[in-house]
Amino acid sequence: MLNRRQLGIQLDPRRPEPLYRQVFDQVAERVRSGTFPAGYRLPPTRQLAIELGAHRNTVVRAYADLESSGFVVSTVGRGTFVARTVADAPLRVPGDRPELPWSSLIAPAALSEPLGRSNRLKRAAMRDDLIHLGRMHPADDLIPVDLFRRCVEHVLRTRGARSLGYTPREGVPALRALIADDLARQGVPALPEDVIVTSGSQQAIDLVVRALVSPSDRFLVDALTYPGAMNALAGAGATLCAVANDDEGPSMASLTRLGPGAKGYYAMPSGHNPTGITMSARRREALIDWSHQAGFPLVEDDFSADLSIEDEAPPPALRALDRQVIYIGSFSKKLIPALRLGFVVAPPALQPVLAALKQALDVGSSALMQYALAEFLERGYLRAHLGRILPEYRARRDALEAALRLHLPPGIQWRRSVGALHLWLPLANGYNPEEVADEARRRGVMVSPSTLYAVDPREQPGLRLTFCAEPVARLQEGARRLGKALSVLAPRRPAALRSHEQVEMV
Repeated sequence: MLNRRQLGIQLDPRRPEPLYRQVFDQVAERVRSGTFPAGYRLPPTRQLAIELGAHRNTVVRAYADLESSGFVVSTVGRGTFVARTVADAPLRVPGDRPELPWSSLIAPAALSEPLGRSNRLKRAAMRDDLIHLGRMHPADDLIPVDLFRRCVEHVLRTRGARSLGYTPREGVPALRALIADDLARQGVPALPEDVIVTSGSQQAIDLVVRALVSPSDRFLVDALTYPGAMNALAGAGATLCAVANDDEGPSMASLTRLGPGAKGYYAMPSGHNPTGITMSARRREALIDWSHQAGFPLVEDDFSADLSIEDEAPPPALRALDRQVIYIGSFSKKLIPALRLGFVVAPPALQPVLAALKQALDVGSSALMQYALAEFLERGYLRAHLGRILPEYRARRDALEAALRLHLPPGIQWRRSVGALHLWLPLANGYNPEEVADEARRRGVMVSPSTLYAVDPREQPGLRLTFCAEPVARLQEGARRLGKALSVLAPRRPAALRSHEQVEMV
C-alpha cells in the first residue's frame, strides 16, 4: 500500500470544491487513466486522512461516493479496491470493399442548392483573435451562468433521477404552463396545452415543415430569410417562392401574386433576420386578412421576442391577432443558446400531428434542461436577466454604429436596429458579398454575407452584422477591420458606380 506521495493525491486549498469532492476527483482521474488499475487497493480511510491532513469523514464520504459511482468496491474486513470496468473491444479495421452508389442513393432534396451553401461557404479554422460580427447569440459575459447553475442544482437536488429520464413528448407540463404565462406577459394568447416544447426553434420549424409540406409543394418565404427555414423547406423538397419586402414588411402585391397554390408563408414580423425590419401594425393586419382569404397558414418565427432595445414596444404578434397562426419561439437568443429549448404554439387541429412528429424525431427534449428552465422562469430570473442585458445591447449597438460611421467607406447604408441584435448593410454598387466576407475574415473579423439568406443568391447583396456576441471595444475594432476590407475591394468596382455614392443611414 502506497503513501500519499506515491499515491500522488494532492488537495488544493484554492479550489472551491469541498475536500471530499477533491479526493473523489483525484482518485477517479487515476482510475480513469489506469494509474490505479482494477484490483488496486486504496489506503484505509483513517490512514489516508492522516496522510492528507484531512478529517476522516472527508475520506469516508469520498470513498462512499466513489463506490456509489462504480469506481471502487469495498468489502468489510478486506478494504477498498478499484473496481473492474467495461473492457475495451478490440479495434477492427474493415477490409476494402467496393463503394456503394451513393450518388444515386442520396435523396435529391438533400442535395438542393440552399442546403449546399453552408458547405460551399465553409472556411478554414477560425483564428483566436477573430472578431465575431456574424454570431447571433449572447456574449459569454451576458449569459446568466450563476443563476442557471442554481436552477440546475436545485432540480438535481430536489428531483434527483426523475429529472434525468424521458419526458412527455409535448414537454414537461410545468414548463408548458410557464411558457404560456410568459407569452401572456408579452401579449400572446396561449394555453399550456397549446404549447409543444422543442429542441430549439429550429426543430419547431422542422416539425411544422414536416407537417405541412410534401415534395414539390410551393412555400412562401421572404426574398431574404433565415437560412434554417430555407434548409428545412428545401430538405422537405419544397419549392421556395421569394416574397418581396418594403419598409413595412412583405409586399401584399407580391404575396397576392405568389400565393395561389402555396402551402404557407414563413415570416419573422419582429426584428427580421437578416434585414432587421419590424413589420408595421397595419401590414400585420393585412397579412392576417390575406392568409384567410388565401386559405393557408402563417408561420410566425418570433425569435427576437423580448429583445426590443428601444422603449417603444413592437406591434402585437401575429398570433395575438389570430389563433390560427403557428407561433414559434426560442430561449436561445435572449437567454442561453446551449439550452436548445424552443416551442411551437399551434392551432388545435395541428397539435397532435406536431406531437407525433416530435415523438418520432427524438422522443422528447432534455428533461433536465426543461426542469431547470421552468425553475428559472418560476423564480423570475428571466425578467431580471432581460433588465440587465437590454441596456447593454443598446450600448453595443450604438458603439457599433458609431464605429461604422467612422470607418466604412462612402456609399454603405444600414438600417438602425430596434428589435433585433443585428444590422443589415446592403452592398449595392458592385460589391460581391462573399468577396467582402472573405477579405474581412482575412483581416480578422467575421461577417455574414447575403448568400446565406437569399432565396436567389444573386439578388440583394449585403452583409449582416451582429453586435450581441462581442464587447464594445471589439465591436469598434471589428468595424475598423471591416472598413479596411471594403476599402480594399472598392477600387474593383466600376468607376461610374462609385461616382454616385452617398453616405446614408436609414
